[in-house]
Amino acid sequence: MLEVRNIAAGYGPVRVLRGLSLTVRPGEITCLLGRNGAGKTTAMKAIMGLLPLSGGQVLLDGEDIGRLPAHEVPRRGIGYIPQGRRLFADLTVAQNLEIGMRCRKSPPEVRDRVLAMFPRLADRMGQRAGTLSGGEQQMLATARALCLAPRVLLLDEPTEGLQPSMIALIRDTVLRLRDEGVAILLVEQRLDAVLATADRAVILETGAVRAEADAARLRTDPDLLRRHLGV
Repeated sequence: MLEVRNIAAGYGPVRVLRGLSLTVRPGEITCLLGRNGAGKTTAMKAIMGLLPLSGGQVLLDGEDIGRLPAHEVPRRGIGYIPQGRRLFADLTVAQNLEIGMRCRKSPPEVRDRVLAMFPRLADRMGQRAGTLSGGEQQMLATARALCLAPRVLLLDEPTEGLQPSMIALIRDTVLRLRDEGVAILLVEQRLDAVLATADRAVILETGAVRAEADAARLRTDPDLLRRHLGV
């Protein structure tokens, strides 16, 4: 279980997160919602150690990982698919996957399983990542994170700019991982995707939680979204 307790973080003198707390449980998809600038991506970066905390704790199964160097966080079993994918464009598909494999010294069967989930990548192992289509790059970013065999998976707008068939593939992959017991934190702007996948939603405003709701309440109380998201 991932627990974020009262964290504060930002960029230089600009404070973005102001006492953010949330919990991501195994076998659940928690969606992080909020207007642009609310702190969603900043929260992801802070959890991954890419931004230093100025307060609070990040706990993984009770272990405080909030002050670990960034390269140690994925070694604890947290996979991260950032907005914009952040692939190594000049490396091949195989080399990008190998980076994920080496992070936690995953056995070969982990890569075999990941390639079975994304068979198109198996046909492009020698191709440079930067030459893939947008959808294939999203597959590769997801596959690289899954090569860690993560206990927790963070996804920042994974369906942005993708065609419907690719959106469906990413959605089905996320649902499959949830059913296998992975704890998932998902930033998603497409509210139809949130309603189709979320077990819980956490709504951010100015770097702090303003509302929480389960998926059933989101579907039956549209005013909740209108009040906090302006939709």
